[in-house]
Amino acid sequence: MQEEFRVKMADNGRIVIPMACRQLLGIQSGEDLIIRVEDHELRLFSLKHSLQKARSIVQKHAKNKSLVKQLKIMRKSDAEHE
Repeated sequence: MQEEFRVKMADNGRIVIPMACRQLLGIQSGEDLIIRVEDHELRLFSLKHSLQKARSIVQKHAKNKSLVKQLKIMRKSDAEHE
């Protein structure tokens, strides 16, 4: 998906994210956003989406194992060896 929106920056540095853009990204009013600078470009994304993406990556590599359970086992083993 590649969409472009033309906006102007106000004197105070604020820009308005067009409604069509917010709808495409599923961004709601008051939502936490992340702005990343890459190669002289701004990338804007929601914290909610970033967390969902991270969870998806972890679940893919966890192969249906409980990471919490694995951490508890590791901590118990470490405690026994101290």
